[in-house]
Amino acid sequence: MISIDEIRFDEIIANSKDKQVLVIGDLMVDQYLMGDVTRISPEAPVPVIEVNGESLKFGGAANVALNILSLGCDPILVGIIGNDRMGEEFLKLLSEYGMETKGIFQSSQRPTTVKTRIIGQSQHIARVDRENKKYLDTNEQFKLFEIIEKFIAQSDSIILEDYNKGVLTKSIIEKTIDLGNKNDLLITVDPKFINFMDYKNVSLFKPNIKETEEALAIKIQNDTDLEKAGYTLLEQLNNENILITRGSKGMSLFSEDGSVAHIPTGARKVADVSGAGDTVISTLTTAMMGGASKEEAVTMSNYAAGIVCEEVGIIPVELSKLRRVCVDQYLP
Repeated sequence: MISIDEIRFDEIIANSKDKQVLVIGDLMVDQYLMGDVTRISPEAPVPVIEVNGESLKFGGAANVALNILSLGCDPILVGIIGNDRMGEEFLKLLSEYGMETKGIFQSSQRPTTVKTRIIGQSQHIARVDRENKKYLDTNEQFKLFEIIEKFIAQSDSIILEDYNKGVLTKSIIEKTIDLGNKNDLLITVDPKFINFMDYKNVSLFKPNIKETEEALAIKIQNDTDLEKAGYTLLEQLNNENILITRGSKGMSLFSEDGSVAHIPTGARKVADVSGAGDTVISTLTTAMMGGASKEEAVTMSNYAAGIVCEEVGIIPVELSKLRRVCVDQYLP
């Protein structure tokens, strides 16, 4: 990783401050039910948990927006939630963080996506998912793109955050990228398998190594395989940069000029990788808006991912901690 001193770090963050980021994608609520395991159920060999606490947090594209906010930018979140209790809770969370709610479309045709994690005696017992992964119908797509058109002219960048929950359809992807390029915006993408090859002509495309293997129907076993995959994606997608995240092995950046850089992980110890990808795409976008070189942006995002991986649960990166880690190049 390259060195970033405090003057350069502060310059990048100052240049990105208050810039508007349009975050488009799948919105989720992460619900945590905490309690004590009191006994084994007489009905089945499963633990009985007496719930004594509940917390709600942002997941998916909403967590990306929260990271953007934490880094000093102004996120505009665009997506669909249900016309249900968890949808109302989602809007309350947005208001509590002081985030814009006008980009949210409430649908009576689908529920709010909720991931419920049941925690007993500090152990993760089970997870229950409530969601509808069908693609948006024509009317829903029309309404969503109306919202995108409304905000895109006042935005400085776009993040497309795809969790394959049906919001980012082929049409929405293509029309949003086309409009973003016409407005000369920075466009970054965190993809999933289904729409993988539809994300063409963007500034930076960030798959992980498993997604890359699945999309190209290959097995990446060494650096030679990895570099072949990276250059294949550059050619097929016509993107300016491809950043493949590799877990404990760090990241690899492939650029349209033919260069490749392998960056080791910024994590010293890993407690929980949940949300790390959200942190990476948020930090990359923020840094690039602030005038960072692609190498500086990747370095900052690598350290940011290392910070959140040392914490349990999905949390946004703290700007003060990221500054300390980037400048001093150590994880506390």
